[in-house]
Amino acid sequence: MAGHGTARFGGALLALLPLLAGCSVGVPDPSAAKPVSSAATVATPTVTPGYDAEAVAARSLPFGAGDRLAAGVPVRLSDGLSDAPAWKAGKQDVAGASEYRKADGCLVSTRVRVNQWPLVVAGDDKASTEALFHYLDPSILPSYLKTAVLRWGGEPDKPGPRVEVLVLEGGKKAGSRASASYARLFAKAGSSVYVSVSCPDDAALAAARADIAARLAVLPPSS
Repeated sequence: MAGHGTARFGGALLALLPLLAGCSVGVPDPSAAKPVSSAATVATPTVTPGYDAEAVAARSLPFGAGDRLAAGVPVRLSDGLSDAPAWKAGKQDVAGASEYRKADGCLVSTRVRVNQWPLVVAGDDKASTEALFHYLDPSILPSYLKTAVLRWGGEPDKPGPRVEVLVLEGGKKAGSRASASYARLFAKAGSSVYVSVSCPDDAALAAARADIAARLAVLPPSS
């Protein structure tokens, strides 16, 4: 039974990583309006009455605190990896997606999506994120996912608030690149963030994940 579960896990990750790295992960729903690109939405200033952006940004955002966000206002990702040693920015903010490459062969792909309402489990960011992974590959079970944290705004390499995310880690299939995928669907905001990283080996992956933790921030809505 354990071997069967491991095989399903490896297959799930191999199916998921190309989706996060290169393809659209917008959620189709015939009854909903066609999702728009996150870039266009983020560029439009939004003022939400009663929303204290500074207070939200100053506190960590665990899964249980997603209701602090403004309804319908998207969360974003920083471009902090572009300034990290040995990293170079690739395509940037193309339909909400960006890429970063490291000199050792690691690749990070990031993506922001809005209008994720068909996957939202009301009031439950963790269940919503599990639903997102399951949408990307139905063989991905919640037990495959681990909880981790990324920066929640703040300054690189300095202590600050953190935001909880779920991570799908790569298997140990011979000849495959070491990999991990982070995601969170913010139920109240109706938006999601994805970070996919793949490297030639486990040591390079560990270093890349440390860079992600220090430099790549999830950005709270500013208004």
